[in-house]
Amino acid sequence: MRLRVAILFVAFFALWVVLDGLAQSGGPVVSGAHRFEKVAEGIYYATASGTMNVGANSPIIVTDDEAIVIDSQITPAAARALVADLKAVTTKPVRYVVDSHYHYDHSFGNQVFPSEVQVIGHDNTRRRMLTNVMEQYTFLNSVQPVPARVDALKQRIAQESDPQQKTALERQVANSLAYLEQVKEVKVTPPNLTFDRTMTLYRGGREIRLEYLGRGHTDTDVVVLLPRERIVCTGDLMESVVSYMGDSFPEDWIATLERLKALDFETVMPGHGVVFKGKTKITAFQKYLREVITQAAALRRQGLSADDAAQKVDVTSYKEEFASIRGVGVDPAAVRRIYQLAEHPEP
Repeated sequence: MRLRVAILFVAFFALWVVLDGLAQSGGPVVSGAHRFEKVAEGIYYATASGTMNVGANSPIIVTDDEAIVIDSQITPAAARALVADLKAVTTKPVRYVVDSHYHYDHSFGNQVFPSEVQVIGHDNTRRRMLTNVMEQYTFLNSVQPVPARVDALKQRIAQESDPQQKTALERQVANSLAYLEQVKEVKVTPPNLTFDRTMTLYRGGREIRLEYLGRGHTDTDVVVLLPRERIVCTGDLMESVVSYMGDSFPEDWIATLERLKALDFETVMPGHGVVFKGKTKITAFQKYLREVITQAAALRRQGLSADDAAQKVDVTSYKEEFASIRGVGVDPAAVRRIYQLAEHPEP
């Protein structure tokens, strides 16, 4: 028995050494449902796969004493998976969670963290999460279309002859059904520590600045700046893909991104997409926003509904910068929001 335990211990230690070696060398570490990309020493970018693949990406900051998670994932199940998988890159406990904003795919994992963990967010994040966020369009749109999507996938599976393609479609069905089950567990859990404009943590030799730069993707967006490393974690205020605009303040967003660019950083770890360098993409997104606002306003003056206008907005000139742009048309939620603010401004 002792020999078996010793063998198991040696095997476990060898695996830990391999994983740690990969992490220290800069190569990605895949653990369970997550892939950890090393961005700098002790700084990782966690992306999910499988049943967790519809949520946000989570920057991880490791200090001398603990791990700090930015965005707790889309469901409690996803958050538990992240905490478990995190052991592949650090054995230090999670003591802080930062909500980059209030949206479900960034904060619905908050509930899995024990009460001694500080969950930090903007004042508005707590305020919004104390309302009926699970009854609002942004969350419901992640749940309500799923049954119809599953039915469509099952029809494709029945007609598919390629075994690999059929397996991929079956995986999509399983993931979609798993998500519907996972959201049943959600108990919206607001931050237990909030701030208005700025907060600075000094943890284990790291300076970690939390900044609220103004309204943009929402009125709750927090960016996390690591001054020494010149890294900024932007949530959905700035992504490497086109960001959702359904709860946005588009005019303010352009100005807020200008304040973001004024910070001293070289590397951006966004809420969705991939890590990128520099500020060129931010400028491109500012121009994209201006284009959507201008075209939507013109189509509104012509009397088109928001949904009809959304099909006509042409931002294909930005497809080289944002590969998710495939053709003419934008998310109707973006144009609905522009129309809503034109009719009912929110000061």
